[in-house]
Amino acid sequence: MLVRILYTILLTIVAPLLVISLYKKRDNKPPFGKRWKEHFGICPKYNGSSQPIWIHAVSVGESIAAIPLIRTIKQSNPKQNIVVTTTTSTGAAQIEKLGDLVEHRYMPIDFTWAINGFLNAIKPSQLLIIETELWPNTLHQLGKKHIPITVVNARLSEKSCQNYEKVGRLFKQMQENIDQILCQSEADAKRFARLGVNNQKLQITGSIKFDIQISNNIQQQGRLLREHIGSDRPVWIAASTHAGEDEIILSSHRKILDKNKDALLIIVPRHPERFNDVYQLSIGARFNVARRTVTDSLNQSTQVYLADTMGEMLILLSSADICFMGGSLLGKKVGGHNLLEPTATGIASVTGPSYFNFQDITESLLDHKLVTIASTPDEIAASIEHLWQQNPSETRQRCESFMSLYGGAIAKTLKLLE
Repeated sequence: MLVRILYTILLTIVAPLLVISLYKKRDNKPPFGKRWKEHFGICPKYNGSSQPIWIHAVSVGESIAAIPLIRTIKQSNPKQNIVVTTTTSTGAAQIEKLGDLVEHRYMPIDFTWAINGFLNAIKPSQLLIIETELWPNTLHQLGKKHIPITVVNARLSEKSCQNYEKVGRLFKQMQENIDQILCQSEADAKRFARLGVNNQKLQITGSIKFDIQISNNIQQQGRLLREHIGSDRPVWIAASTHAGEDEIILSSHRKILDKNKDALLIIVPRHPERFNDVYQLSIGARFNVARRTVTDSLNQSTQVYLADTMGEMLILLSSADICFMGGSLLGKKVGGHNLLEPTATGIASVTGPSYFNFQDITESLLDHKLVTIASTPDEIAASIEHLWQQNPSETRQRCESFMSLYGGAIAKTLKLLE
């Protein structure tokens, strides 16, 4: 009790900074508009015919991961009502793609009064948390109301585990209210056990991100984009890049152009507020740059194609030959991003040496020779050049075999949720 009171006092102190960061206007970030009140538990009541499942997916990555699970739940039980919360407006934009399958609300800030306002309006039958977004007061209030809580697709990096160990008493109180933790890997389960979670609560389902479904529509859009780019041009994509990485990527592309004058780099900054910065950086480096949001700007002379849109990653990946995954060149700052999306589209990847947030997935891909580690412009350029020499049909086949080998997490998850 005391430790949660101290946590709430600390949250009260830092909440203004969190709110300022959340509502700060940024380029290409959808506005919250009048719905900002939902972060304070003031939200429209849910008027469905039965209590909904509440699924929380904090932002874009978790929302994308949740979508196949949501679709499968609705397919197996069309009458099942679902309310999805996100913290960010960019996450909300992803959930909007589900249309009438779900209702969306913004996640209330972790104050008891805000959580209770939300619970009184929604009255969920259970909560599914995507990955590991754990809030002490939220879990406590759901526990008091005997609402089951399951952490789905749970992952816990060594760094996060060590951070939780520093607040061991608080984590102990949180985990007591959790009914199940469905882990991506055995390593994740061991870390949760290390924090004191009862083994009976831990199950290993694999990652639901392995169950990526590339729709015919996305494949068709990818093919059309590739035709527009030029079917015979070598194309690589730098996905989810962070500040400090773009310079390395552009330098790598300059070296690639020395050998392949027709090569095209598609660069996809992780955060939309950086789109203009990356554009100016590319122009300053004397590349011929086109922006995806500028119609007809892409042509045969384009050297860098800036993907300044959101939610199109699978389309862009489907148009490329090779992927470099960002967030992996910044040491301990980020820890990489998920390599399963390029694998699902049938292309091999290159990543930097910092991938601790996705260690198990990356190491499995290394075992299957579907990813290469590189850190300098010379190494990245050489790795891209080497992968271009491989047979794309064979690579695609190996990617499909890999995804099939590790797939099935959604089916396992639904069985445990029953």
